[in-house]
Amino acid sequence: MSVTIACLHTAESNIAVYEAAAKALGLPEGMLRHHVRADLLLAAEKVGCLTDEISAEAAALLWHLAEDADAVVLNCSTLGPAASKIAAGAGAPIIQADAVLAERAVKAGGKVIVLCTVETTIAPTTALFEAAAKATGAEIEVRLVPGAWAHFRAGDLSAYLASIADAVKEASGESAVTIAFAQASMTDAVHLLPENRPQPVTGPAAALAAAMAKIMCS
Repeated sequence: MSVTIACLHTAESNIAVYEAAAKALGLPEGMLRHHVRADLLLAAEKVGCLTDEISAEAAALLWHLAEDADAVVLNCSTLGPAASKIAAGAGAPIIQADAVLAERAVKAGGKVIVLCTVETTIAPTTALFEAAAKATGAEIEVRLVPGAWAHFRAGDLSAYLASIADAVKEASGESAVTIAFAQASMTDAVHLLPENRPQPVTGPAAALAAAMAKIMCS
């Protein structure tokens, strides 16, 4: 069976992150089709939130991608709410990566610290994780990693990932049961952490696994 998963990103660098996750899951090479729309996130950053206009444009794009794929993965926490607008009627399952991440992160209950690097994602991410937490009673705290996004926008991925790893080490010293990375761009920071500590929950592998599960069920 030839299967195609369309991935909508808002950063070019996330393509490699998703390809690595696909490889780790044993998915065939070429299964993922990547679409990058950095302009949608930039527009949201410019006004400080996800507007109805940006959300509608993202929703239309997801609808279009679903016409020619077996599943669609939305990999942008800022644009997340756009998926719920059209998921019910789309031609293929639409997986909201951070929604899958939230469900996985709250499973054990207790305290969950959600690290994010973009201010525009704080509100949708908080809403998503708090909704997921109702099922398990988990306590959610969303934290912005100071200065991280400036490194990312400057193209300094090393400094970006290092600042995230520092935030994880700081949070690990607290009573957090689970630490989650709200954005796929943060994923590779796990390589900078000690292997003998509990690892943060990350989205790409979970999102692709959820997409495959939906495809197999349809």
